[in-house]
Amino acid sequence: MSVYDFCVQTISSEPKALSDYKGDVLLIVNTASACGLTPHYKGLQHLYDTYKDSGVTVLGFPSNQFAGQEPGTNDEIKSFCELNYNVTFPLFSKIDVKGDNADPLFKYLVESTPAPYHTGDIEWNFVKFLVDRNGQVVKQYSARTEPAAIEPDIQKLLAGEPLGE
Repeated sequence: MSVYDFCVQTISSEPKALSDYKGDVLLIVNTASACGLTPHYKGLQHLYDTYKDSGVTVLGFPSNQFAGQEPGTNDEIKSFCELNYNVTFPLFSKIDVKGDNADPLFKYLVESTPAPYHTGDIEWNFVKFLVDRNGQVVKQYSARTEPAAIEPDIQKLLAGEPLGE
């Protein structure tokens, strides 16, 4: 199994097969617009701008599960991200990322992250999952991990190198 086995809904409610991203390095993130970590959008966009032509795609999944910090509709979320952070990476429909109603993709991400790179359940907005070109989850980053701190791992995956410690 890999992330390519999942189908999700775009922010415009269109179905999207993650197999469309086959061969890309993916950074999958649960997001929120009214969080102290919302400025991570800027860093995520920078990673996307820097590496999209090399085969890196950031995928943002809004969630309202943490302190109600993503209360808007999909249209409101999309507008907020575009107007405030010039987000051009793909955004998806608002989902649950933990608990009984968690989206199957996020259940898979948490369960499939290998040791020692698994940080546990999704604890807050902006938890990040790095996925290799084969659709395998290789690392989970806590909510507070700045996007720039992930760049060396992205570079290693692009070069075909193991992450190491």
